[in-house]
Amino acid sequence: MGHRLSRIFTRKGDKGTTGLGDGTQVGKDHPRIEAIGDIDELNSMIGLLLNTQEMPKDLHHSLTEIQQTLFNIGGELSLPGTSAFKAKPVTGLEKQLEMYNATLTPLREFILPGGNESSARCHLARAVCRRAERHVYGLSRIQPVNEHILAYLNRLSDLLFVISRVLTRLGNGRETYWRSPRIKSDS
Repeated sequence: MGHRLSRIFTRKGDKGTTGLGDGTQVGKDHPRIEAIGDIDELNSMIGLLLNTQEMPKDLHHSLTEIQQTLFNIGGELSLPGTSAFKAKPVTGLEKQLEMYNATLTPLREFILPGGNESSARCHLARAVCRRAERHVYGLSRIQPVNEHILAYLNRLSDLLFVISRVLTRLGNGRETYWRSPRIKSDS
């Protein structure tokens, strides 16, 4: 691979633009950069989660693979017009969803983010994933985006919710159910 990052600062972005993988310069507030930034933040959140509590090898492996995939998604988003990302990773998330969800009790109500530190961090990653999904969708309304990326982010947010429940159980935490307000009628 050689030395890809031999120089960390270039001063090229000091005026509010940044370069995409194809050399195009865009504003740092461009929807594509927003989407790439959210993917990067999500990847960082998962990295933080991986270092919170001891977790089973299969779960650690799944989250590490998700990080690799997110890096690939960020790379594809930085190259407008590319469409290398396929449906296979989406199918992989669906299988994991089924596997992990089968170990949990059915929900009777919505749960509040929390449970324990790892679960709370996983919920935060889920929220960042939803934001990334919204920004990638927003980008897709003005420029073509690989549809498999949107499907992946949608499944990933679901998986992160399920994993948060698994982490609550593994860390001997407790799920807190949302209490529906009792709305009084004026009549």
